[in-house]
Amino acid sequence: MDIRTADPRDASAIAAIYAPIVRETAISFETEPPSVDEVARRVRATLAAFPWLVADEDGWIVGYAYAGPHRERAAYRWSCEASVYVAAPARRQGVATALYGRLFEILRAQNYANVFAGVTLPNDPSLAVHTAVGFREVGVYSRVGFKFGEWRDVAWLGFELRRFGAEPPEPIPFPRLSGV
Repeated sequence: MDIRTADPRDASAIAAIYAPIVRETAISFETEPPSVDEVARRVRATLAAFPWLVADEDGWIVGYAYAGPHRERAAYRWSCEASVYVAAPARRQGVATALYGRLFEILRAQNYANVFAGVTLPNDPSLAVHTAVGFREVGVYSRVGFKFGEWRDVAWLGFELRRFGAEPPEPIPFPRLSGV
């Protein structure tokens, strides 16, 4: 399995992984799957500052992970959020763990201190993956989203990528990294 930076040309494969999650589960709070063009736009927008990775197995995209800003206020700039999604046939094969491992390497190189993830509850498989890679629960937003006729809770999990002192270096935009 090759983990590489996503390209907007991967949008069709990414959309194919994500669409059933949107349509069939409460895992995503989107109610309509984004079009291939919208996924390509999201990939381009993300790559302007953060990594978006795909797991490629012999030409088949089996999963993807990406990061983005945690909050807009300046003091949050050393924290980011991450998401990972894996195609149904490739689940429970270490794809999410591998994607997160590589994503965290890049985020450390970018000078991020913390990464957070939201998991719609119940979702034991996602909680297990996040816990396995080092996330710890930091809180639950109760009844924060409404999908499929029910109010949904979201567990927020955090992972400390690195610890900085009083003068943390500024985060480096993803396109400016070299050798990572």
